[in-house]
Amino acid sequence: MLGQLVGPDIVELIASRQFGELRAAIGSLSPDVVAEIFTDMSPEDVAVIFRVLPREFAADIFEYLPFETQEDLLHSLGQEQVASVLDEMAPDDRTALLEELPGAVTQRLLTLLSPDERRIATQLLGYPPESIGRRMTPDYVAVRADWTVAQVLEHIRKVGRDKETLNVMYVTDERGRLLDDIRLRELVLADPATRLIDMMDRQFYALRADQDQEEAVKEFSRLDRVALPVVDSTGLLVGMVTVDDVLDVVQEEVTEDVQKMAAVEALDAPYLTVSLATMVRKRVGWLALLLLGQMVTVRAVRYFGTQIDRAIVLSFLMPLILSSGGNSGSQTASLVIRALSTGELHVRDWLRVLLREVASGLALGSMLALIAALAFLVIPPGEEHVGRVALTVGLALISVVVYGTFLGAMLPLVLSRLGFDPAVSSTPFVATIADASGIVIYFAIAMLMLRGTLL
Repeated sequence: MLGQLVGPDIVELIASRQFGELRAAIGSLSPDVVAEIFTDMSPEDVAVIFRVLPREFAADIFEYLPFETQEDLLHSLGQEQVASVLDEMAPDDRTALLEELPGAVTQRLLTLLSPDERRIATQLLGYPPESIGRRMTPDYVAVRADWTVAQVLEHIRKVGRDKETLNVMYVTDERGRLLDDIRLRELVLADPATRLIDMMDRQFYALRADQDQEEAVKEFSRLDRVALPVVDSTGLLVGMVTVDDVLDVVQEEVTEDVQKMAAVEALDAPYLTVSLATMVRKRVGWLALLLLGQMVTVRAVRYFGTQIDRAIVLSFLMPLILSSGGNSGSQTASLVIRALSTGELHVRDWLRVLLREVASGLALGSMLALIAALAFLVIPPGEEHVGRVALTVGLALISVVVYGTFLGAMLPLVLSRLGFDPAVSSTPFVATIADASGIVIYFAIAMLMLRGTLL
């Protein structure tokens, strides 16, 4: 089997992307034999094969490799060539392939690579694009439980100069699993002869490498920490995330939400660096959708054309009605979306939100109706049956505002329940739906109130 696999056979399997066959063939060998095969291959091909193998088997092979070969392999895992090979795979095959590397390999890999190579490596580790794994840094201080405070402080003096933060140290066992975190303040105030194991309470919180970065924002806010450790699925310490990284996430998420609420796809880049073509592409889809939505409004106006011809005053007052419904819906949508994003509100609170917004809509609609009635007294519309027209407008205002607030509250919650970003229920989208529905509500009330008079 060894003779059959050495040389062009393996390279051909890699080139033809036959990873299943490659995995089965190499998996039938012992780790020391595979390590021997790897010594005769290029680091890039070894890196691809290494990702194909089961996690435990890959860890065993890694231990048999000479130190120089290990470093070559780690560098190759952070290179574009390996990324391009994996990018060409079918999505389902790639998902199955991109399991976490063995924890010890991950630790050395992230420490060894340059920032650019590290960025590529985090992609090859299989961490989702919006995960903590993409944000973490390996520049932390790890110490052992059996060390004394004096030994820890000496270790900090040796390695701490290039670390991200020295506010907290992470205690690990001999295999690198996280046991506890110790703050620098505790070390400075402790007796130098005290061992860390006697100071540990094992009360710590760690983020998972595959955890969504928005969850990390909430945890930093809840725990009031400047840094949090990151572990893999086995509890092995692979990195840390600091509060400044989280602040970057907050800024990016808020920017994305604001852009989506304005009916623009997330730009994913500073405004002035986005090309004109990209800017147009990001905006045209929503604008086209909103245009089609307004077509419904046009059809509704046309449907009630006879009523408009009989009572032209209804057309004069139509913008007043529609803008009120759209504006109230946009207000509510903005409030609900923000409350969802900050965790103040959850989908399970939908009934409370519904009752609250219906009550708000009734109050707001009544106030607007009163303002409109006063305006009718000061500036009469110049039509007969002013009283009936004023009552029609008042009832229509109350109805469309209640409907707008209902729509603005429920649409983000429904989208969130379905797993979509509630920010896509943008304020222009809510306003467009409210416009089309508002016309129907307005003329339905007008036909009821003005029958036998203007209609």
